[in-house]
Formats: sequence, C-alpha cells, structure tokens
Amino acid sequence: MTKKIDDQVNSPKHYTGDIECIDAMVSAFGEEQVRIYSKLNAFKYLWRCDKKHTKSKTDLQKARWYTIRAAGLDPRI
Repeated sequence: MTKKIDDQVNSPKHYTGDIECIDAMVSAFGEEQVRIYSKLNAFKYLWRCDKKHTKSKTDLQKARWYTIRAAGLDPRI
C-alpha cells in the first residue's frame, strides 16, 4: 500500500475539499483580484524564505506557484 504524500505546494490538504480555496476566491472576488493577491503572496514567501531553516525550499516553491498564478500561466485558468 502506497502512502499518499501531502503536497504542501500544489495541493495542501488544508486547502482542499470539494473546491480548492483559490477557486473559491476567484468565484468570490474575480480573477484580477486573485492575481493581485497571488503577486502579494509570492512576495511574502520570498521575503520570509531565508528566515526559516527547514521550510526555505518549500517557501521558494510556493512563491513560484503564486508567481505563475499571478502571471495567468496556471494551466487551470
């Protein structure tokens, strides 16, 4: 039996359910507002990535994910 690994970058367990949080945000606020949010969130992850010893790589991966989302390059859009 293979244990499913929690993907903290692309699909963290605490953000999933019947609908992904980011998709609910688009429904509530619109695509442009979510792109602005994504740009700000990428900045946050870059800002703090060197301040954590164990999560630096994860923060850089999250910043990349949000940058791609902010640029409109997320294949789900």
